[in-house]
Amino acid sequence: MSFKVEQLEEKNMVKLVIEASAEEFEAGLNAAYNKNKNKISVPGFRKGKAPRKMIEQLYGSQIFFEDAANEIIPDAYADAAKESGLDIVSQPKVSIEQLEAGKPFIFAAEVAVRPEVELGEYKGVEVTKADAEVTDADVEEELKKVQDQNSRTVSVEDRAVKDGDMTVIDFEGFIDGEAFEGGKGENYPLTIGSHSFIDTFEEQMIGMNIGEEKELNVTFPEDYHAENLKGKPATFKVTVKEIKEKQLPELDDDFAQDVSDFDTLAEYKDDLKKKIAERKESEAKAKKESEAIEKVVEAAKMDIPQAMIDTQVNRMLEDFAMRLQQQGLSVEQYFQYTGMTADKIMEEMKPEAVKRIKNSLVLEAVAKAENIEVSEEEFEAELQKMADMYKMEIEKIKEFMQDAEAKQMKDDIAIQKAVELIVSSAVEK
Repeated sequence: MSFKVEQLEEKNMVKLVIEASAEEFEAGLNAAYNKNKNKISVPGFRKGKAPRKMIEQLYGSQIFFEDAANEIIPDAYADAAKESGLDIVSQPKVSIEQLEAGKPFIFAAEVAVRPEVELGEYKGVEVTKADAEVTDADVEEELKKVQDQNSRTVSVEDRAVKDGDMTVIDFEGFIDGEAFEGGKGENYPLTIGSHSFIDTFEEQMIGMNIGEEKELNVTFPEDYHAENLKGKPATFKVTVKEIKEKQLPELDDDFAQDVSDFDTLAEYKDDLKKKIAERKESEAKAKKESEAIEKVVEAAKMDIPQAMIDTQVNRMLEDFAMRLQQQGLSVEQYFQYTGMTADKIMEEMKPEAVKRIKNSLVLEAVAKAENIEVSEEEFEAELQKMADMYKMEIEKIKEFMQDAEAKQMKDDIAIQKAVELIVSSAVEK
């Protein structure tokens, strides 16, 4: 096997022209014959016993060409890619250049190579100072959430509907005195103030009693999804069948004891304040990191080939399909339910793919510019985290880890160190 590298017009795109000798092609043809001979019928021979020449005479001399090419291409490409020393960052686009009996088999593989990055400013970039202060209002808001989570719903029969109530209703809608399709519902649950119904429908229900029927006058919005209802005035006949309200527990020491390990409400509030502070600090740190990296990426220059973007999009689509499968849903089912297509979802993924590629390239460039290295102690510490996560001995983790995986882990650690360098030098204003 031999190869040559040709630069393509698009920047950071190259073509590997790979040649397998006539002898290697002949070996590929024999392999293809042995793989397929049991499937081919030849008069006068039992399946699998007909000589290759006989099959070629009967079905054509090129019968095994495609399978022979498929036998040769993967290993020949892998060897050429390795020997070339190119930093390939896309799947190859393969084309056949010569496929003839008795001659070398020649094919080409177009690939993207890792773009060079011209770094701009990456130390001391300005970022917005995030507010991590915890106010009494923050604590009260968190307390109300917990209070709401521990509320109970009770039926109400001795009063009329008020804002915030959960009701069950029957309704039927009319336009110009005629009932319209989709305008009728029975035993429909509706929370007053949720604004899930159009116009002032819910507000007009306030004051209604159980069993009462009332006509509500509303107007459909101009941008309503049903064309025949846009902007139309309508009347709904509504009957209230049930009224329920949410009862909140008292905010006192008993409440604190029920929802936490603390004896008093004051102690519980102090604990909430600490947790909110931790959350805000974590959010502020993440925001600072995101903004700093964004500024560094904006200041850098690079030419990303389309093939690299396409490869990243395909990876993201594969990850998306895997997450769907974990939820018991196939990609085909998702497309059917949502009306999406593969082309549409891939187009939507492109901006995020480009962002991921740029972030990765720039952080790698920073690590290289700063001569960031990963010590064995740092590598061991990361392995220990993995061992703890999977509840395994660290030596077992090492046994399972291939060289490529170890290199990837070290690269990831180096990139994280580059992130820390950028963030630690960022100036908050």
